[in-house]
Amino acid sequence: MIPSVLPAPAPGWTRDTDVVVIGSGIAGLVTALRCRPHGRVLLVTKALLDAGSTRWAQGGIAAALAPGDDPRDHLADTLTAGVGLCDEDAVRAMVTEAPDAVRGLIALGAAFDRTAAGEIALTREGGHHHDRVAHAGGDATGAEVSRALRAALKDSGVEVVEHALVLDLLKDAAGRAAGVTLHVMGEGQPGGVGAVRARAVVLATGGLGQVFSATTNPEVSTGDGVALALRAGAAVTDLEFVQFHPTVLWLGPGARGQQPLISEAVRGEGAHLVDRAGVRFMTGRHELGELAPRDVVAKGIMNRMRETGEPYMLLDGRHLGAATWEHRFPTILAVCRHHGIDPVTEPIPVVPAAHHASGGVRTDLHGRTSVPGLYACGEVACTGVHGANRLASNSLLEGLVFAARIAGAIRDDPAGEPGEFQIVRDGTRPLDPALRGEIQEIMTSRAGLLRGGAGLDAAARELAALPGRSGPEVAPGVAAWEVANLHAVATAIVAAARRREETRGSHWREDFPDRSDSAWRGRLVTRLDGNALTTTYEPIAGPTEGSRA
Repeated sequence: MIPSVLPAPAPGWTRDTDVVVIGSGIAGLVTALRCRPHGRVLLVTKALLDAGSTRWAQGGIAAALAPGDDPRDHLADTLTAGVGLCDEDAVRAMVTEAPDAVRGLIALGAAFDRTAAGEIALTREGGHHHDRVAHAGGDATGAEVSRALRAALKDSGVEVVEHALVLDLLKDAAGRAAGVTLHVMGEGQPGGVGAVRARAVVLATGGLGQVFSATTNPEVSTGDGVALALRAGAAVTDLEFVQFHPTVLWLGPGARGQQPLISEAVRGEGAHLVDRAGVRFMTGRHELGELAPRDVVAKGIMNRMRETGEPYMLLDGRHLGAATWEHRFPTILAVCRHHGIDPVTEPIPVVPAAHHASGGVRTDLHGRTSVPGLYACGEVACTGVHGANRLASNSLLEGLVFAARIAGAIRDDPAGEPGEFQIVRDGTRPLDPALRGEIQEIMTSRAGLLRGGAGLDAAARELAALPGRSGPEVAPGVAAWEVANLHAVATAIVAAARRREETRGSHWREDFPDRSDSAWRGRLVTRLDGNALTTTYEPIAGPTEGSRA
């Protein structure tokens, strides 16, 4: 059972716009900028404009920009990483439009790293057979892209509301999205709960990593967009595929919250994964070794930890030299040194941690969801490009490409008129903020990187019991609403993970250790009907992997 998150206060204020975009990562910023020529745009962000996941992205943006590379090769690598579940048409659209999308960022002022000859510098990450990852500031690509887009936003005429948590979707009498309700906390804005009426609503709210105890995601990544979409009756897909990044800085057994990421690009530049005895344990496990797709490397690390009894593995980049660390990976170097580790002289202790949701709100090739007038892009969406496991550096690219596609769809799609609306919710209550840690512990211990039927069954029972322990008089507020969103998303993830009885990509079932194309080459589509989740299986037709021809 998933209670819808909010009580039903009447909005204390109402304002109108043409398009409301929720989220300030690359997907939200590009959508807002691209929609602005077609009408009024209101961009809403939960915290500060630069507080989303984009600024934490280290590796870069994948695009076939190098001589000898081709979008068809990028397509093949993406399909292989997705383990048979990618939407090939969506991937083809993304990789074909990728080079021009990167050039468009450069035209907006994003400064990518260059070679001595002045060409865009490209590196390789896990799962890629070519150097095709464009980066900025060495290992600060997300920060540079975010800076450039925010600079472009200043003179665009896009209105911005910071410190506003999106609550629920508004619908008109025909069932079309008609805006959202917000809880606004920022100074200079009308406070409390209000309504923004709009002809189109775009979810670009980012990820859901905070559903786990340790994640690379920032504090704001509490699955708000997926929870809203479920309550609005939209279809969500592939929620069982939560990618764990293989190399996150190990800060001890009790580490909680956002953890420091050690970019895959470090391995792309030649660092090695070793155990405490110095053995390169990924050798022979995959043709790409330490640059295998992320699910393969994460499983390799976990298996070696089991074999040796060690709580972490090591990433050895000492041979890269001080100059490479200082110029190519200055952010990672500083973070490691802050925590008492010098990668120039010693290996880095690493473990996998929750990183990226490959699934989300189901969309078509132009970001349309199953609710008319509601669009989604970026990590909150499931465009189909990631399948069961995201290929490295396709995340910023996905947000960039599909944000532009959404802008075209909003321009061309029939639009409703702001008018009477209803709030989509069942009127149930928020949850006690103290339950946040319990939700995270349940998900980490029973539905994390390695899962099993018994643990997932227990997770379902434990999550179902939490609302009854919340108490009848929880004060509505951001913390309570975030916990309710986390609870809704956790429940949906567990439902999908229980249903998929195989191991594929980032979904690793110890009781079903093999991949089964005959039974499970398809998508699990989840909807919320009242307070009851339904999860249906939709098989995928066609070949299981891409071709490099």
